[in-house]
Amino acid sequence: MTTWEYLTTPLLIHNTAAILNNWGKQGWELVQVVTGPEGGLVGYFKRPVTDAAPANTGLASAAQAAQQFQE
Repeated sequence: MTTWEYLTTPLLIHNTAAILNNWGKQGWELVQVVTGPEGGLVGYFKRPVTDAAPANTGLASAAQAAQQFQE
């Protein structure tokens, strides 16, 4: 049975393609985009958990992506 890990991230309107491409390169599949509670867009992603990518690696990926877009 496939097990999944999930990630949510804000999607900046002016940089949406770059954000989606960044997560896609890391193996994340976009599941849904919704309006966040304070406006703006939030992307919901998933990817299968494998031996090479154990559960909760999404937290490290999120931190790395956040740092990339802050620079």
